[in-house]
Amino acid sequence: MNRVLITGCQAAAYAVKSANVDVVSAYPITPQTGIVETIANMIEDGEMQCRFLAVEGEHSAMTACAGAIAGGARVFTATSSAGLLYMHEPLHMVGCGRLPMVLTNVNRALFPPWALLVDHQDSLSQRDTGWLQLYAASVQEIYNAIIQSYYVAEKAQLPVMVNFDGFILSHSASSINLPEQDVIDAFLPPYEPEWFLDPANPSSFANVTLTREYADYRATLQPAQEAAKGIIKEAAARYRDLTGLWDGDMIECYRTDDAEFILVTMGTMGAEAKLSVNALRDQNVKAGSIRIRFYRPFPAEALRESIPDGARVVVVDRNYAFGMNSGIVECELKASLFGYKDAKVSGRVLGIGGEDVTWQLLAEELMKGEI
Repeated sequence: MNRVLITGCQAAAYAVKSANVDVVSAYPITPQTGIVETIANMIEDGEMQCRFLAVEGEHSAMTACAGAIAGGARVFTATSSAGLLYMHEPLHMVGCGRLPMVLTNVNRALFPPWALLVDHQDSLSQRDTGWLQLYAASVQEIYNAIIQSYYVAEKAQLPVMVNFDGFILSHSASSINLPEQDVIDAFLPPYEPEWFLDPANPSSFANVTLTREYADYRATLQPAQEAAKGIIKEAAARYRDLTGLWDGDMIECYRTDDAEFILVTMGTMGAEAKLSVNALRDQNVKAGSIRIRFYRPFPAEALRESIPDGARVVVVDRNYAFGMNSGIVECELKASLFGYKDAKVSGRVLGIGGEDVTWQLLAEELMKGEI
């Protein structure tokens, strides 16, 4: 195990190198640029055996990735904010086409007005494209999550979007553990595609179909997402056994067994929430926290199992569900608990556009007033 001091963007690049990716296609955008810069430098220096496709924009980057996967390659790209939105059309092609790749999105607020700091509206607005979505909470987890995501993607035959908070993680340096390459190779062997475009055996991909064929195919996508839950848990457990590193699987629970008050968060707010819980426990408040790691597939069963009956639950969203007077995660949690738990769920929208969310603020919001 090697110990290194690197930023979140560098951790993502190191993970791509460790995963022995064949093709990278990307376009720079703040605060993601450091990922593809680091990868390009490693390729130029001969440290990484990979083909880098420089393109004129994010739409082309994703379509180039789709072609590379269809040709049998292990593929990566990275983007942020408006760049992710520019990929929206081919995101559907890759997600609903069940092409297994990994995309890293460095979360950044959308315009208008212009903002450069963190917000989750960019990735959550892509939630129905068929991609699995993971939200990392530390620089170490960025590295771990990308390696695990290739395992999940290739077993589930679904793409994975690894999200992490812009500047909070992307540009902050942290000391992390990098497993030896032979350990990663044992976890993630060379990619052997189940299907690829082969001139010797001509076939087509994503062609025009009749209505019945289209409907039958689309009906397979939800079971595939559900099946991915077991693969996610398998990947996390195998990675822990080989490396000793653990970030949770679908969710990360903290002191929830007897909790009467629970914070539900995603991303770096999950780390702050643990500090809030500790402070409240010191005041004899039975507090706990749950960090959602995989937002897609939504971990409904895990949340039902982890939230005690009668608990007061406060969901903290870095996004808006416009027209619903709430956050997106709050809406989904309420739907998941309906008819299962007698929990009292409310939500707060915090951290929009990079607003600082401290553990003190989270503790105050958890204990604020009656629902």
